[in-house]
Amino acid sequence: MHHDIDHFPPPAHDHDDCVRNALDVATSHCERHGARFTALRRRVLELVWTSHEPVGAYALLDTLKTEGHAAAPPTVYRALDFLIDQGLVHRLERLNAFVGCPRPDSSHSAHFLICTDCGRAAEMLDDPALDNALQKAADALGFSVSRRTIEVEGLCPDCRRKIADPKFDAERALNG
Repeated sequence: MHHDIDHFPPPAHDHDDCVRNALDVATSHCERHGARFTALRRRVLELVWTSHEPVGAYALLDTLKTEGHAAAPPTVYRALDFLIDQGLVHRLERLNAFVGCPRPDSSHSAHFLICTDCGRAAEMLDDPALDNALQKAADALGFSVSRRTIEVEGLCPDCRRKIADPKFDAERALNG
């Protein structure tokens, strides 16, 4: 598992840096793979990365329309399909929403922790023990796995601290 990613960054972190990094990674990824990273696809990815909360396709569509794009649901879904195919975005089935992938060039299973309080989602990358246990269980049943997405709901570290110490929010806002 990669530990160099802040899975649940503090709300006051420099999120513009997350967005810039995601767009830079996506641009170079698409160049390496000969994929067309159009302006609309880029904007949809940028909107997905606007926060660490999963975003629905219709919320993306509404934003695009307010920006003057003549986007329709199929347009947004085609852009999302492209981003998913390139490994730049994951779809959270339970929420019917999308999140950016921090490591699109790394082949990995999708394991997500979703905070039921603040709505943020964090992708856990490459947990071999979990992958092996699931594969072993599937093999024992003669089941061939074609895709694996795990979504676990609970409370992120910030929300756990907030519940344990109601003053936490005020102190965190002051200290960044």
